[in-house]
Amino acid sequence: MFNSSKRLVFAILTMLVAGSCTLYYAVAVTTQSHMTGTACATCHLAGSGVTTDNSSMLVASQEFLCARCHPKATQVSHPSGFRPTGVIPASFPLDWKGDLTCSTCHEVHGSTPGFLRTAKRGQDFCMSCHDAKFFDKMADQGSSMVISGHLSTSNIDLRSAGIDVYSLQCMGCHGRQGDANAVSVDSNLVMRHVGNSVNHPIGARYSEAVSYGGYRPQIMLNKKILLPDGKISCVSCHLGYTKDHGKLVIPKDRSSICFECHDL
Repeated sequence: MFNSSKRLVFAILTMLVAGSCTLYYAVAVTTQSHMTGTACATCHLAGSGVTTDNSSMLVASQEFLCARCHPKATQVSHPSGFRPTGVIPASFPLDWKGDLTCSTCHEVHGSTPGFLRTAKRGQDFCMSCHDAKFFDKMADQGSSMVISGHLSTSNIDLRSAGIDVYSLQCMGCHGRQGDANAVSVDSNLVMRHVGNSVNHPIGARYSEAVSYGGYRPQIMLNKKILLPDGKISCVSCHLGYTKDHGKLVIPKDRSSICFECHDL
């Protein structure tokens, strides 16, 4: 009986300690502000003398500064660095030029998940600025857009998986059966479109293809053709995060998009 009581007390103490550690960890995580420990001069012209009056004076554009740490997040994401035509709620501030920037949606020094300015997520977050008509014009009614403001923010090393993080996220929607634009990837990493209308490899390193001959140097390609981690991707040919989602980055008239890469 005594031993049983000791075990019970020990179990209760263990749970209390574990609970305390979990609570401490949760508080530590949720109260940790973004960029804590980063020198103010990294972004602000005023350096350590930043005030509310001069905080908007940055050493470069927000898109450039954010891309230093989040290069993939700024590649295929909600457009930034432009003056919006519609009315933006005051809770989503524009910069001193009236431009929509990264900090319009994100609290640069915030501590909430994703550092978003409101508790809304997904479609509800998007509808803070957009209306239903905006998404109705899209082929997928915006289902791909409202998942996240960034097609991919992952920095996971997926070299072993073959394809890049953007293509993996595209497959999350377009790899489903019943999708009008369904695609699949075979064992040879060939992307097969619905009806086999177009089949094209993905996951291959473009530099290696160039070394074999028959391909134009990467420096000569149209800037719209993205090669994440140097690989051929869904976003090499298709527009990702845009109202024209899914369209070709270059019209295929006379196979012009093909000849951007292929040098016959």
